[in-house]
Amino acid sequence: MAPEYGSEGLVSTKCDIYSFGIMLMETFTRKRPTDDLFTAELSLRGGIYDTYPHSLSHVLDATLLNPDKDSFDKNVECISLIMKLALNCSSDLPGERTNMKDAWAALQKIRNQFFPHL
Repeated sequence: MAPEYGSEGLVSTKCDIYSFGIMLMETFTRKRPTDDLFTAELSLRGGIYDTYPHSLSHVLDATLLNPDKDSFDKNVECISLIMKLALNCSSDLPGERTNMKDAWAALQKIRNQFFPHL
């Protein structure tokens, strides 16, 4: 849940983009913010932030990463860009979050870079 949901009870598109960023993290880690692994000291976003970009492969769902060297590097690079977007979408401060239009453009750019035939 976006940090500001409880602060003044206001809902905005900045809250929605926060949720989108968290959903991206959940998709690529197969972990939920409510998992027992996460406590007050460690959150899903915090775990991604702490490992980005050099140790990101340690928190990603291993089934997404092909052990073949060429595929592995390409997959990590692609997912790294997606996690960067997820971190930008889920910034603690609403004013620092990317907007959905820019998030969509970033996803299209990633798709075109890694999957030009789609």
